[in-house]
Amino acid sequence: MRYEDKRVNDIRIAYIGGGSRGWARTFMTDLAMESSISGTIRLYDIDAEASMANEIIGNRLSQRPEAAGKWTYETCMSLEEALTGADFVVISILPGTFDEMAVDVHMPERLGIYQSVGDTAGPGGMIRALRTIPMYVEFAKAIRDYAPRAWVINYTNPMSLCVKTLYHVFPQIKAFGCCHEVFGTQKVLKGLLEDTMGLKGINRKDIRVNVLGINHFTWFDYASYEGIDLFPMYRKYVDEHFEEGYAERDTNWANACFACAHRVKFDLFRRYGLIAAAGDRHLAEFMPGDEYLKDPETVARWKFGLTSVDWRKEDLEKRMEKSRKLLCGETEIDLKPTGEEGILLIKALCGLERVVSNVNIPNTGLQIPNLPAGAVVETNAVFERDAIRPVLAGSVPEPVKALIMPAVENHETILEAALTCNEELVVQAFMNDPQVRGRNCREEDIRKLVRDMVEGTIKYLPKAWAVRK
Repeated sequence: MRYEDKRVNDIRIAYIGGGSRGWARTFMTDLAMESSISGTIRLYDIDAEASMANEIIGNRLSQRPEAAGKWTYETCMSLEEALTGADFVVISILPGTFDEMAVDVHMPERLGIYQSVGDTAGPGGMIRALRTIPMYVEFAKAIRDYAPRAWVINYTNPMSLCVKTLYHVFPQIKAFGCCHEVFGTQKVLKGLLEDTMGLKGINRKDIRVNVLGINHFTWFDYASYEGIDLFPMYRKYVDEHFEEGYAERDTNWANACFACAHRVKFDLFRRYGLIAAAGDRHLAEFMPGDEYLKDPETVARWKFGLTSVDWRKEDLEKRMEKSRKLLCGETEIDLKPTGEEGILLIKALCGLERVVSNVNIPNTGLQIPNLPAGAVVETNAVFERDAIRPVLAGSVPEPVKALIMPAVENHETILEAALTCNEELVVQAFMNDPQVRGRNCREEDIRKLVRDMVEGTIKYLPKAWAVRK
């Protein structure tokens, strides 16, 4: 990198994945709108054709007169080529295909286990992790060998296990996980403030919060705006609007895949006194399976959605069609802020900003003292030149810790299962999972589900799984 007055040039970023174009386009957009950094994006994906398409789209975007950030996009044919000399590494992959994800999400339904996302917790998140972890082992080794000083930004789910794997293989790695779920809850608080107090034009970033928990199961025990404690306002709103929740009035909850009325958040607040800080679809998956996810009718009553894999496949087709139009020049990327913070964090690590944002990194024992050291936790951290300094978030209340610990324990179990190809450990993790426990399944049915789900994703697992007993 080369530093000039309030600018950093010649930054080298290795982008691993992005073949579906969704996250890649978000990243390209934010880079094009930032004038203080520039350099080269090296694109690597197992689908080289997808990387080549991103190269054309990215260079075309960078050449537009209104693009403030100027970047050169290059396709690389190996991890070594992409990583050598990189200052930053961005990882955003789909482990397997949506056919494998259909196994993750829908096969457990035969035991009455419904999953609203299926990529982080529950049976789906664990089986997805089995095929993701070996990929991250290879990424970590390659980063160790070719870019040991690079900052590594992970966007892939299951977030906690991806980051945990990177540190397990290469303990000196400078890696962190970025997730926007906290931003969504800040926006809810912003909306409530505007609706109840008549304030206008509040910036989501001015909602000050203390973040503690694990990815997709995060909590606020502090929230303020310009000196106003937001907890009394939130409590009053929850009490007055518990049944309808908070959302746009014209949302069709029965068909909305990602929308929610935040009623799960409201219920968790009533029960535990903290503001749950992720989307209801994610929060529900960390709770017992006989609660918010008991059946589709229960989900509908709580006003969130089950995101089917068929819907995801249809959405992928739309994204691919959009990429085709961008590639052919039939349309252009709309240059407007995406709301993500990845580029802001890169600027901070380059020394151009000092930023406080939520981040997923291993617990030193200081961020959240009553969660295990080494567990990947999500708290705020200070980002500045070549440093991430995690904030002391404090202990989680014991009732909330009891909700978090099964997932933390399963992170350890599933990491070992993936590294040793041990099906018995997967069974143990399933039996420890709140979604599975909440359905009171027989052990023999759980074992058969594990076996069938492993078989359903075997194409993307190490060969040792195929010869296991």
